[in-house]
Amino acid sequence: SAIIGALVALSIITLVLSLVKVEDVTLPPTIKGMVFDAGSSHTSLFVYQWDADKENDTGVVSQTLACDVQGQGISSYADDPPRAGDSLRECLDKALKAVPAEKQRDVPVYLGATAGMRLLREQNPSAADQVLAEIAKTMREYPVAFKGARILTGEEEGAYGWITINYLLDSFTKFSPKAHTWLRPEAANIFGALDLGGASTQISFMPEEGSGVSWNGSSKFTLYGYKYNIYTHSYLCYGQDEMLKRLAKELIAESSPSTRVPHPCYPKGYSETLRLSTFSTSPCTNGSDPRLPPGAGTVTLEGSGSASGCQAALRKLFNFSACAQSQECTFDGVWQPPLRGQFIAFSAFYYNFKFLNLTEGQPLAAVREAIEQLCTRSWEDLSSSYPKENPERLPKYCANTNYILTLLLDAYKFNETNWNNIFFQMKAGSADIGWTLGYMLNLTNMIPAQAPAMVKGHLPSLWAAAITFIILTLVLGLAALLL
Repeated sequence: SAIIGALVALSIITLVLSLVKVEDVTLPPTIKGMVFDAGSSHTSLFVYQWDADKENDTGVVSQTLACDVQGQGISSYADDPPRAGDSLRECLDKALKAVPAEKQRDVPVYLGATAGMRLLREQNPSAADQVLAEIAKTMREYPVAFKGARILTGEEEGAYGWITINYLLDSFTKFSPKAHTWLRPEAANIFGALDLGGASTQISFMPEEGSGVSWNGSSKFTLYGYKYNIYTHSYLCYGQDEMLKRLAKELIAESSPSTRVPHPCYPKGYSETLRLSTFSTSPCTNGSDPRLPPGAGTVTLEGSGSASGCQAALRKLFNFSACAQSQECTFDGVWQPPLRGQFIAFSAFYYNFKFLNLTEGQPLAAVREAIEQLCTRSWEDLSSSYPKENPERLPKYCANTNYILTLLLDAYKFNETNWNNIFFQMKAGSADIGWTLGYMLNLTNMIPAQAPAMVKGHLPSLWAAAITFIILTLVLGLAALLL
């Protein structure tokens, strides 16, 4: 009877397992995507992933890997374009190790070049095309779905940075544990974006509705089922590195024909020797200036450490007079609607203010005081106090922080009242703030959603027959045990 009972139990288990077997049940496949951020001073690779089962036609994306490419930006390889492609190999190899071999050919890979390549295209279009061609040639050697290498406009760079920030800060959508779904936050707080790179700077935000004037720098997006219309503008040649070159050229021109020029933004005791020919390497500084000494000689910049002198010199880089005191104009005659809401300042905004070691929410007066104290420190004091700091970057913090204040206050029209609406950040959660995540989020709108396979049940008649069989088996098993 024990053997009969065991056989009955085994048959019941086998039948139940066959009935509950789920046919064609699959989890939503995970899609990975890669974006290279080819900036003016360096290139980074970011790997993202999202479920093919999308939320309101937009993927819920997360960052899984970040890799900094060795060397300078791809625009620096204008004289040797093949090196631009080769420079990406190390990060590509690292990223592909995280993707199963059978799925690598499905991974979309994009490269977006920003202000450095915009300047190169302006100065030497054929060299810019050759750099991108060599990058494409290298990419096609890898088992990935390469989607192209292109130069982003400044407005695209600004708008995608805005998308990244608001996605990471849950402004677009947020998971509700109670509802077990993604919901749009009520009265969502939409942040503005402030980006400072090596060759350009961008401002992006959503103005008040009905501001009245239609602007050229508007960008429209549909994300998570909602439409957004933002103001964004990019200022080429107003990035940190190009600003320093323009400042040096102006100081040299004012002191010509002297070959030893005081630099109010550099610390006392620090000097830097420049070749005048370096100004011809960038469209931002290659314009002729009769005040400059002729030839390709050298000039030595000697730090004088003056915060007020530094601010005065930096203001000359902006054409504020073109705005004629208009509050809806930044500089160079560029229109901007009134500022609205809170802003996240990232990239060089963040790195320079981090050096000041100020806590979040410090009043503007405290920021000014910290910058003034920084500018009065000697080079000997700075270099001994920050032995691990990059010796090329350290003497430029006075210029950079004063430049940021001038840009934010005099150009963008922040003031004492709304200064604390600016938050200097580089990460949100585990993801880097930049344009690449916004780029990938926008691209997911073009990737068709794949619905997960439905669970296919058995026919009702089959279930009825199975239940009858189970009952009969139990009755027979019980009778066998009694016998």
